Amino acid sequence: MNAFPLSCDDLTRRHFASRLAKTCLGVSVMNGLASRGLAAPFEAASKLKQAATAKRVIYLYMSGGMSHLDTFGVVPGADTMGSTKTIATSAKGVQLSEYLPHTAKTMHRGAIINSLSSTQGAHAEGNYFQHTSYTMRGATRHPTMGAWLQKFQGKGNADLPGTVVITGDSRHAGGGFFEPAFQPLLLNDPARGLQNSRMPASLSESDFDYRRSLSARLDQSFQQAYNYKGVKAYAEAYKDAIKVMKSEDLAAFDLSKESADMHAAYGEGNFAQGCLLARRLIEHGVRFVEVSLGGWDTHQDNFVRVPEKCGELDQALGALITDLERRGLLDDTLVVLTSEFGRTPKINQNEGRDHYPKAFSSVLWGGGVQGGQVYGKTDKGISVTEDGVSVPDFNATIAYALGLPLDLVLYSPSKRPFTVSDKGKPVSSLFS
Repeated sequence: MNAFPLSCDDLTRRHFASRLAKTCLGVSVMNGLASRGLAAPFEAASKLKQAATAKRVIYLYMSGGMSHLDTFGVVPGADTMGSTKTIATSAKGVQLSEYLPHTAKTMHRGAIINSLSSTQGAHAEGNYFQHTSYTMRGATRHPTMGAWLQKFQGKGNADLPGTVVITGDSRHAGGGFFEPAFQPLLLNDPARGLQNSRMPASLSESDFDYRRSLSARLDQSFQQAYNYKGVKAYAEAYKDAIKVMKSEDLAAFDLSKESADMHAAYGEGNFAQGCLLARRLIEHGVRFVEVSLGGWDTHQDNFVRVPEKCGELDQALGALITDLERRGLLDDTLVVLTSEFGRTPKINQNEGRDHYPKAFSSVLWGGGVQGGQVYGKTDKGISVTEDGVSVPDFNATIAYALGLPLDLVLYSPSKRPFTVSDKGKPVSSLFS
């Protein structure tokens, strides 16, 4: 029997939602009997939701703080541009840096957000905030968007990871306080694929199954004696690893199956091959793939180093957008390009630009976004003057494209409440 009679329809619905979330999500949600004080922090959370226009995300992270004025946030003729020139794109009235000629051909499918700002001006803190919508606080680790997507909507392919992160950076926030099943698979070298994922040739299927069953019997008494989530998580991790090993979709990680022409189109290097692998993975049902490109911390020689980094970015990005469009995948795949902050409009004494969270740019392609537009304005890249977008707003926009509930509160193991993008408001006008 319930302690309180639920005669109110609203409470009944919330009670049902709470029970459903506990069963399906493994966490509790804010219910109608929660105290006013506990609910108050999220009363400002957006209630906007749409039918998902994106089924999956390829998230391209420019680690180190990409200079907005020398890439996507150009201001033609402004003194803050330094020696960087602008070029026309496939979208009328939209210009990019001269260092991005391949990407310029894709902007009829892309939307540039030029009015982003962050509250974090240091790399680790800015990276974490951009990925989670929350600042670092105590021992709490917050989930990234891939984990939220899997939490609310499940995997696209039961045999493969829900999220794959292709990066050399070990500071990724991952699945945060969610259960181990929601942690991403981290790969350092896309060309090597998923290492140690095949049985030795000398081991037969029957021998492998025998060893598995023997291991399970040996572990049984331990698992019964220590019936904890952490212990269960290890057992589940082994089961998931075996699923991947035996799945035909393991071939998704094998870049050798791509033609020489396709490799050449994307280019060489970890980022280029990571973008190619991202396309293969989403084709096989992985719903969130992140690929990072570091080296954007241009305190010195900005006008030498940015063209070099753009050379790595531009060919792979242009090839990725074109490839997705040709395969009919871009319409329901959201490609995101972002960084932790921009760089100072003022050029320093070392011909570099310093950290600048006050104004910077990010870009969205596909996934229901109306291409060929620029959202927000700055005063020569210095200050946001129109349609400001916070980091939580930006993440809420990604969640909105995926059809995720922005106001549903989930609790961490320490009983603290959180939502997918804090109190961010999606930029719904970006969508057609």
